[in-house]
Amino acid sequence: MTKAFSIGATGFGLIAVCYGFARFAFGLFLPDIDQQLSLGATVSGVISGGSFLGYCIAIIASAVLTERIGARLVAVGASLVAAIGMIGIATAPNAIWLASAVLIAGSSTGLASPPMAAAVAAAVQKNQQNKTNATINAGTSVGVALSGPIALLMTGEWRLAFAGFAFVAVVMAMIAGFSLPATQTKPRQHHRWPQLDGNIWRLIIAAFLMGAASTALWSFGGKLASFRLGWQNSDVGILWIAIGSAGIAGAFSGNLVARFGLGRTHWLFLGLMSVGMFAVGFEGTSAPITFIGGALFGGAYVLLTGVYLIWGVNALPDRPATGLMIGFLMIAVGQTAGAPIFGLIMDTFGPTYAVLSFAVLGLSAGLARTGQKVVLA
Repeated sequence: MTKAFSIGATGFGLIAVCYGFARFAFGLFLPDIDQQLSLGATVSGVISGGSFLGYCIAIIASAVLTERIGARLVAVGASLVAAIGMIGIATAPNAIWLASAVLIAGSSTGLASPPMAAAVAAAVQKNQQNKTNATINAGTSVGVALSGPIALLMTGEWRLAFAGFAFVAVVMAMIAGFSLPATQTKPRQHHRWPQLDGNIWRLIIAAFLMGAASTALWSFGGKLASFRLGWQNSDVGILWIAIGSAGIAGAFSGNLVARFGLGRTHWLFLGLMSVGMFAVGFEGTSAPITFIGGALFGGAYVLLTGVYLIWGVNALPDRPATGLMIGFLMIAVGQTAGAPIFGLIMDTFGPTYAVLSFAVLGLSAGLARTGQKVVLA
């Protein structure tokens, strides 16, 4: 078994658990959670934003800790934090408890990504690194896709589902402990914040806008489908399968960037993401259009995160964990701001205005040009 395969498979599973289960599955189960705890759209948006806020704090800490104590310990910690947060969701008696648990679960995703970038940089051959990173990043889609059939099998049993997810997270922590290298960078790098040149600033702007726009479906996809089509949780589970299954295409983001460049790839998938969001949320949508829209959104979102991963890692090749952290942090900052704003617009003006506004917001991220060429082997 090669290092690229071993690290790639472990990272793929870790990202699937932390992103797919601990972070994004909340939107899938939100209709049932809302029904039991009487949250409302605005409160749901604030709670979803808390998940993204936890991510923002954790990804900064993760980049620092990865450089201090190494990838293995941080990755194991990420999976255990996911387990703790999901146990909290499973046992939540009220909105305040739920908000705290969602924040903890969401923070696991911030902890998970930087150590995987560092592990790849340390132990994978240079000509395989971008493709391995892109494959690991696509683990999000598998976690999301798996949560769909789980929701179908466990209709209304969201507490039991999150308890099961927590068990998987504990198992993943043990696998990471055995499989990942204990990488650690030189002490001189521990306290330096990288210089923010124009290329990094453009990454910051683009990732923020894309992240904010994506909350239309990650946080409210279930609610939109329920509102437009009268779907129950089992039907929404099928939508999540479409979103997650298409997201597996994110494993090919490295190949697409190599062939077409960052700029063209960025614009193309921003457009597809916005079209997918609008297809799910516009008035008059149908079940087939909703599924197609979900698939477009899922594939485009994971491919875009792969673009920002490659952008950041190549912008700071000597500090891959920090380069990844900048792009992914700004996606989460955008999601922290976007979720409550979308909920407020939806409550005040209705879903049509909310979805249209966020589709345009997603397209605006393309105005921040990459200004960077990346050549992949």
